[in-house]
Amino acid sequence: MDLDSIQSALRSSGIEAWLFYDHHHRDPIGAAILGLPGQGLVSRRWYYVIPAEGEPRKLVHRIEAGKLDSLPGSKGSYSSWQELESGLEAMLGPWKRIAMQYSPRNAIMYVSMADAGTVELVRSMGKEIVTSADLVSRFLAVLTEDQIDSHYAAQRALDDILTSGFQHIGSRVRSGSVLTEFEMMTWFQEAMRRAGLTTDHGPNVSVDMNSSDSHYEATALSSKLIRTGSFLLIDIWARMDRPGTCWYDITWTGVVGREPTESERVVFALVRDARDAAIQTVRSAFTDGGRPLAGFEVDDAAREVIRAAGYGQNFTHRTGHSICTELHGSGAHLDNLETHDERRILPFTCFSVEPGIYLPEFGIRSEVNMITSRDNAVVTGRIQRELVRI
Repeated sequence: MDLDSIQSALRSSGIEAWLFYDHHHRDPIGAAILGLPGQGLVSRRWYYVIPAEGEPRKLVHRIEAGKLDSLPGSKGSYSSWQELESGLEAMLGPWKRIAMQYSPRNAIMYVSMADAGTVELVRSMGKEIVTSADLVSRFLAVLTEDQIDSHYAAQRALDDILTSGFQHIGSRVRSGSVLTEFEMMTWFQEAMRRAGLTTDHGPNVSVDMNSSDSHYEATALSSKLIRTGSFLLIDIWARMDRPGTCWYDITWTGVVGREPTESERVVFALVRDARDAAIQTVRSAFTDGGRPLAGFEVDDAAREVIRAAGYGQNFTHRTGHSICTELHGSGAHLDNLETHDERRILPFTCFSVEPGIYLPEFGIRSEVNMITSRDNAVVTGRIQRELVRI
């Protein structure tokens, strides 16, 4: 835990204190920020408050009195619920405006780790509870130089694997041998393993109508053939196989053994233009004096392109997600559909840009990753400009 940085962030945000609370590991965000991975049994509630100024304070159950001993600060203890409530009120006494892992109306559910009853309890003590969402982004989504380097290492390896994958598909189809989505998925998994990459599942290798399922995953028992005439989508993600590395996550589309249809060309061009509108929105904000930019604004820019062309109902997911040491990270998502994400896109963060249009017969998504700095924002890998001819 970086206490000085947390207190500096609280002061700059106008927040008097940050209250962390856990029971049965309900708040992995807090555990990560405080440096409490692998806490073991958490069968009793604990509380830890970091003020903008002064010493942190702890409140722990006597049965698990050592649970927060790795953290700085004074310690109080309780056994009964009455002691808990009086101890918590005394611990929070000096501060009125307190951040918690809470989101008003559960708008940003990714940070809503504090249960309603605990929020009610703290409010009953005369406290104003504000969301910790932007604080969480600052301490869990901002990348180190090593993590940025690891992202680019994964990018170089995975871009090459995808190119080889397209070549392998073309060779197999031209030879007349049978090739399924599932077989190609396992081919990619093995190629990633050989390249020193790791992934959690997938990738999504889908043809024709399966490409309209944005979270499709082939199985050995249910898998379509990849053959001449197929429309193909590949969504693939990985990170370097060592602790603390940053993911790389891309989606490309193409056609096998033929030219695209007019409908495929039109839809791809719309998705490409929506992607580029989102990229330009981010880039302009960071090169134009660092204008504050919320995630929902970037989603709006992409979605407007697709909506104006009459395909709004076919763009069924957010424009992008935060990427860090988790594939779906703790920073701002590019989203004004599933959530109204008001979190700021911070310097030195990574995220996907991946608008899509999904029709009954095929779906097209074009996904790139971006990394921001203090005065710039760049796409980190290759950018698809037209449908791949395989």
